[in-house]
Amino acid sequence: MTSPRTTLSLVDTDPAELAVDAIVIGVHSQTTEPGSGAPAHALLLASGGESIAAAFDGKLTETLALLGATGGPGEVIKLATLGTVSAPLVVAVGLGPEPAGAAPAPESLRRAAGAAVRALAGAPRVALALPLPDDADAPAALRAVAEGALLGGYRFAGYKTKPQPARREPVAEVLVAVPDAADSTAQAEIARAQAVAGAVRTSRDWVNTAPNELRPPAFADAVSAAAREAGLEVEVLDEAALKAGGYGGILAVGQGSEAPPRLVKLTWTPEGGGNGKRVALVGKGITFDTGGISIKPAQGMWEMKSDMAGAAAVGAAMLAVAALKPSVTVTGYLPMAENMPSGTSYRPGDVISMFNGKKVEVLNTDAEGRMVLADAMARACADGADYLFETSTLTGGQVIALGKRIAGVMGTPKLCERVRVAGDATGEPAWPMPLPDDVRKGMESDVADISQVNAGMDRAGHMLQGGVFLREFVTDDVAWAHIDIAGPGYHSGEATGYWTKGGTGVPVRTLVHLVEDVATNG
Repeated sequence: MTSPRTTLSLVDTDPAELAVDAIVIGVHSQTTEPGSGAPAHALLLASGGESIAAAFDGKLTETLALLGATGGPGEVIKLATLGTVSAPLVVAVGLGPEPAGAAPAPESLRRAAGAAVRALAGAPRVALALPLPDDADAPAALRAVAEGALLGGYRFAGYKTKPQPARREPVAEVLVAVPDAADSTAQAEIARAQAVAGAVRTSRDWVNTAPNELRPPAFADAVSAAAREAGLEVEVLDEAALKAGGYGGILAVGQGSEAPPRLVKLTWTPEGGGNGKRVALVGKGITFDTGGISIKPAQGMWEMKSDMAGAAAVGAAMLAVAALKPSVTVTGYLPMAENMPSGTSYRPGDVISMFNGKKVEVLNTDAEGRMVLADAMARACADGADYLFETSTLTGGQVIALGKRIAGVMGTPKLCERVRVAGDATGEPAWPMPLPDDVRKGMESDVADISQVNAGMDRAGHMLQGGVFLREFVTDDVAWAHIDIAGPGYHSGEATGYWTKGGTGVPVRTLVHLVEDVATNG
């Protein structure tokens, strides 16, 4: 199921003269000095909206303040123009306090653009006259505005059978005001934003699809079809091929469901082999997670349709890679299974033979993600990789430790730092976490090479247990990073910034940034 798409283009016409349904400008909050006679909380117009302000004879910020505008981040205030400019509506979006001597941070612009475009649902054509610097930071700012607009305009198509009169269609067309619409650098940023944001939207669509419609075979078919259309090489292992190949972890998790598991492999190979480096992306694809025999509580279980967000992100990132054509070989591995309780389910106490030959003692069937990921990561290492980035909605411990916006990162320290930097650049923050020896000691098994969780079922350091387990399936010559997105991968609250309710698409943009970084810097 595909969500409605928003188109994006550049324009260098005076914003006051644009024939659009709404023009978006930015405003900053400004705290005035006590005793100055000015309001305690005044508004400051951000750059880009000067001609709009001039059309209001300098009374624009005063009028917006009367309407309740404070300039707070993400605040949206609408004002009818009554013919003062070509657009019938001016929309002021808050950017927070004016940064000293600098343009707003890219993430502030990204969230502001997303909030404004979402608030303007129902308007066919919208222009953004937000602050864009004219220095070396200009491309990052333009990229942020473009991504925010495209992602803020996202809405899942859904399954409603009756017309919804109050439900307005997303903005169809967004124009971004820039100094020179023909500038090649600006055009390149718009093309990149369309490719990357399009991939994020595809990832969101997959995550938001009802789990009865996206069981492992159907998910594999959907990813494969999109990948082939994008020009990627596709390999799909069904249950027979998985058994023949020794993928014990994927098979164990999937054996409780009548919908059999899959492993999808997607490959991008640049002309001439690129810079010679090989990047592997691995994503957890549990299309629904009941917990299996170690069944979850009923409350909130419906959100377990999002337990394939890691695989959705990897599959979507590969689509963006195909569009951007970086000079590095990239292979995506998407292990898919449905974790169900039945007479054929794997059990606590089972010992599973994994793809790399290691024996794992199962203690909790709800720790299924690491089982399918271990096989896929071992396969990626066997195929050959210089860098391995894996992402998964793996542990509730990530949410407890870092909240719902910041991912946890574990693995090779230098690569984890690279992930952190990429997350900062894309607005998908991630924080490196340790892999302590005492956590590994607690996972010693009496009967196998390693227990799937702490042998005493101690949940202390639960997020770290996942990383310690996965480390067992990465060869010493491969730099790797495990990105736990249990919180950031799915947003159950109200829409905010460029996040809408449901799948977020995290960390598609981080993965694409990392691939481009390896392509450029090795």
